[in-house]
Amino acid sequence: MARFDLQTVETGDAGGSAQTDILFEMGIMYATGRDCAVDLVAAHKWFNIAAIKGCDRAAELRAELGKTMSKVDLATALREARKWMTTH
Repeated sequence: MARFDLQTVETGDAGGSAQTDILFEMGIMYATGRDCAVDLVAAHKWFNIAAIKGCDRAAELRAELGKTMSKVDLATALREARKWMTTH
């Protein structure tokens, strides 16, 4: 299980548009369990989407998180990100 220390994760401007910043924050929320249960699949999904939209920090956290996930969970996260991207 990945652990993210909120003191070491930079918040605010994640390196893109306001929408990208929101997507990055969604990843942080699910990765850390801020105001919700920890959900690494959802965290990877949101980091992946933010990375696709140009957020370098999201790409770094996505890679770090992916190292801790099972192949099944990783495949689920990638499928969910693809699904979101095709509908939005």
